[in-house]
Amino acid sequence: MAIHYHCRHCGSNIGSIQQTSIHSEALGLHRLTDQERQDMVTYDNSGDIHIKAICEDCQEALEKNPDFHQYDYLIH
Repeated sequence: MAIHYHCRHCGSNIGSIQQTSIHSEALGLHRLTDQERQDMVTYDNSGDIHIKAICEDCQEALEKNPDFHQYDYLIH
């Protein structure tokens, strides 16, 4: 099982964790609401977990341009 992090705004690969077993508490997933979990966490057929997060470039772009929050996808 692997955990893959992808940017929710630009789709870039942020990183992956190769782990055979890990608890959701270690990832902080237990702090998400049910809706946040549905929006951010998906599982594929091989058991890998895909988590939508935000990359540093998109975070910086959103901080400099708050009106970008209205867009689902950012190009940089």
